[in-house]
Amino acid sequence: MTYDVISADGTYESDRPGRLLRTERDALIPLLRAADDAAFAVATCCPGWAVRDVLAHCSAALDRVIESRFDGGAFTAEGNDRDIAERADWPNSRIVDELEHGMTHAGGPIAASKGLLDGVALGEWVHAGDVRDAWGLPGAYGGDGLADALPLLAAFSKQRGALPLHADLDGFDEPLILGVGDGSRPPARYIGDASTLVRLYAGRPLPGSEFELAGATQEELSIFS
Repeated sequence: MTYDVISADGTYESDRPGRLLRTERDALIPLLRAADDAAFAVATCCPGWAVRDVLAHCSAALDRVIESRFDGGAFTAEGNDRDIAERADWPNSRIVDELEHGMTHAGGPIAASKGLLDGVALGEWVHAGDVRDAWGLPGAYGGDGLADALPLLAAFSKQRGALPLHADLDGFDEPLILGVGDGSRPPARYIGDASTLVRLYAGRPLPGSEFELAGATQEELSIFS
């Protein structure tokens, strides 16, 4: 299996971000609907954010994308805090409703951005992993969405000018090539599972993870912080 945002005929796969969101919607929303209010108060790996805060941030970000509202410090730390505060009085069910709507309808506007907003879809998927991780559920930073998340991660790492890395992922035949090589250093090498690679690039905790990383430090790989 190959991981590329370019399809076999050489065209950009514009539906990949939307497909990732819809795949995650189908997996995550039923979990959220079945959870009690106490579960929404569980702390996540995102500093200062409980599950409810993560979900409010995600639903607000997708709402901004759908409505093309990129003012007011959109996607900055301050803007994210304001979006969460605006939803402080909402019941959890309303936040889940908004999130489901966003995951369903944001694919079109993201595709229209021609790659500019692909990182939003990837970030939403990572945050869904944060929720699973906080709840101790399997599949955090993995599952059915990996087929779309990995090429988006590779593309996002190039957008961010990350250092070059060659990743040999457990269970996959083709390597994943990340970052941008400028000749100043050879590509780093990663051997391990895909979900741990996502954790490294997202700056998430690595509880009990087994992997090999040569030519780079864990701190150098983080591109989301």
